Amino acid sequence: MGRRLVPLTLDNLQDLPKRCRECVFWELDPVSGEAAVKAGTSALEKEAWISSVLLDWGSCGRVVYVDDVPAGFVLYAPPAYVPRSTAFPTSPVSPDAVQLMTGFIAPGYQGQGLGRVMVQTVAKDLLRRGFKAIEAFGDAHWKEPACMLPVDYLLAVGFKTVRHHPTHPRLRLELRSTVSWKEDVEMALDRLLGAVHKEPALRPL
Repeated sequence: MGRRLVPLTLDNLQDLPKRCRECVFWELDPVSGEAAVKAGTSALEKEAWISSVLLDWGSCGRVVYVDDVPAGFVLYAPPAYVPRSTAFPTSPVSPDAVQLMTGFIAPGYQGQGLGRVMVQTVAKDLLRRGFKAIEAFGDAHWKEPACMLPVDYLLAVGFKTVRHHPTHPRLRLELRSTVSWKEDVEMALDRLLGAVHKEPALRPL
């Protein structure tokens, strides 16, 4: 079973679930986001956001494929690119951190460790780019796939709560702590992904 993780670009944006391709929960402030949904322009706004972040900052997501079938994705960016992040009672995200916005593993591929592997891939990317941590706003009452990640999942992959809240705590993963994952995670990559594929360089847009 061949599996690979590649950077999210406009070329593979269509491999995300339809509701995720059209969701601008994080990418726009609440008022602008609601207006885009009402106007039917949310998919265009999503493309514009990804294009802008790619040009200004670089890779802002990963897509995981299993036998060339999209199995999940993760999206992340510095809080300056995430207008919704200021709307939470536990904001702001720390200045030395990148925000883990959202992620998804498709039914049938859950419970195989892909979520942890994606977080590890993001951590490696951000360490190379000089960041110290990843932070996320968790959903303490998560019941089904949505724009926010469940607190239990974030805790399970190594995040620690840095600001408590009954509904939306802010959690943090110190990137230096992921160094201790190296052997275990590399072994997991061998088991889960088979042959590890190198990530292709981003093509010019």
